[in-house]
Amino acid sequence: MKNWTGERLETFIYNRITIEHLHRYAITDQYIENKIVLDIASGEGYGTSLMSKKASFVYGVDIDKKTIEKAKLKYTEKNIKFLEGSTSAIPLQDSSIDVVVSYETIEHHDEHEKMMLEIKRVLKPDGILIISTPDKINYSERRNLINEFHVKELYKDEFSNLIRNYFGQQQLLSQFFSNGNSVIQQDDNKADLSFYQGNYSVVKNKIINPMFLVIIASDFEFKKHKISFFEGGNIVKKEMLLEMRNSNTYKVGNFILSPFKFLKRLLT
Repeated sequence: MKNWTGERLETFIYNRITIEHLHRYAITDQYIENKIVLDIASGEGYGTSLMSKKASFVYGVDIDKKTIEKAKLKYTEKNIKFLEGSTSAIPLQDSSIDVVVSYETIEHHDEHEKMMLEIKRVLKPDGILIISTPDKINYSERRNLINEFHVKELYKDEFSNLIRNYFGQQQLLSQFFSNGNSVIQQDDNKADLSFYQGNYSVVKNKIINPMFLVIIASDFEFKKHKISFFEGGNIVKKEMLLEMRNSNTYKVGNFILSPFKFLKRLLT
């Protein structure tokens, strides 16, 4: 496998992070059709490309020049443009964007107010922001985890209040993950969602704390997200296959069988 830091998702990665990220991009569908979209901190570019299937045009903006250059070579759709820029200096004109999408970005810096001001500047007056971040209490504190790439994580109230300072309306969503599947639903309804586990001897309730928060915000009424599921079975199978192929047992067995495979190809 290629070198991967565990932070920026890339298309050779198949795991839980893949499922969670793809689900977040999936819920943009009902908001971006025939719209001009900004994917801020677009990274590898797969999300920008996915949204271009429905949006009229998508800008992918990232602070890393090398990442932007690679994205330009990899994704060549006519309704995509990749630009170098930051959340505090977005290289787009005022009131030029219908929907801003920013996933797992705000925790990577501490210029949160500047980011929000820039988002408001480039958004049209009736524009929509869709933004996500880890829930500090569930992502870090309850797991005793320190993410070296995160600069300033937010608690739920901090995240919600930050967005409320700039937008008149918002919907706060929680994202759960269980056994290869992702669930995104309104945060104040999460008590209505039950998870169970067990066997023939006992079945019991399983507590799953949502590690990620998603906010949809605007100054105008917008269609609220209800509840959605991302079925990650195919990605889990791909992950298991890759793990098997990277194992020493598989590599040794493949080496031993390689002469026989060569002979088989010659004879068929």
